[in-house]
Amino acid sequence: MTTRFILSDYVGEAIAQAVYDKLEDGTFAGKIPVCQGVIAFGVTLRECEDELRSTLEDWILLGLKLGHPLPVINNIDLNQELTLEPIDAL
Repeated sequence: MTTRFILSDYVGEAIAQAVYDKLEDGTFAGKIPVCQGVIAFGVTLRECEDELRSTLEDWILLGLKLGHPLPVINNIDLNQELTLEPIDAL
């Protein structure tokens, strides 16, 4: 049986679609085109990647909290209604 961590998988798939640019001043900008508004900047590419991941995580959590539709990425859909099972089912 394979364990899936849907949120981790979603973040990983989104980050895999990231696009980075080196700016004129030598710093970096990164964005995830499918995730509107997710953009980050950093002095180094690594710093930009880390900041982009953090920005994406905040964007996802805020979207879920506010009920905004999130893009389906590589067949991972975070928009599905949660189903709760009784505690005695465990």
